[in-house]
Amino acid sequence: MIRLFAGIALPEDIRTRLEMICAGVRDARWTAPENLHLTLRFIGEVPEPAVEDIVPALDRIAFDPFDLFLDGVGHFETRGWVRTLWAGLAGEPALAELQSRIEAALRRTGCAPETRNFKPHVTLARLKGARSDAVQGWIAANSLFRAGPFRVGEFVLFESRLGGEGPAYFPIAEFP
Repeated sequence: MIRLFAGIALPEDIRTRLEMICAGVRDARWTAPENLHLTLRFIGEVPEPAVEDIVPALDRIAFDPFDLFLDGVGHFETRGWVRTLWAGLAGEPALAELQSRIEAALRRTGCAPETRNFKPHVTLARLKGARSDAVQGWIAANSLFRAGPFRVGEFVLFESRLGGEGPAYFPIAEFP
């Protein structure tokens, strides 16, 4: 089995800007700068031969390059416990359209449909359940964070390998 996702790799200058705000929350597991990315579609674990169907399906997706901006920070929580800190993206219809095309292509290969709504973000940290008031200072301090624009001219199929110090991501194919 191989664990996959489609995403957008961030330029080095954007990762550097994000790295500057990745501190200040107790017990947060901050994402390594080289792993900062925008997930367009988490595919999950698939048999390795499925890659032979997924790559050509994604390769047929056409899109015009577009610009993105990072815009603010926030968190996702479950039942009052913060699980993820993130940087948001300014609304860009071209991003939603690209994500929709990726979803349709993956469905045609037999991948199960995504059940969650697409909420574009860059995961900055994972927490093992902090109360929301514990991260409010960080959110307030970084609420005006902005970075970009950066040009999106390709997306990438990544393999995600889980390890003791967090996941490592390896590009399998790039799709201009």
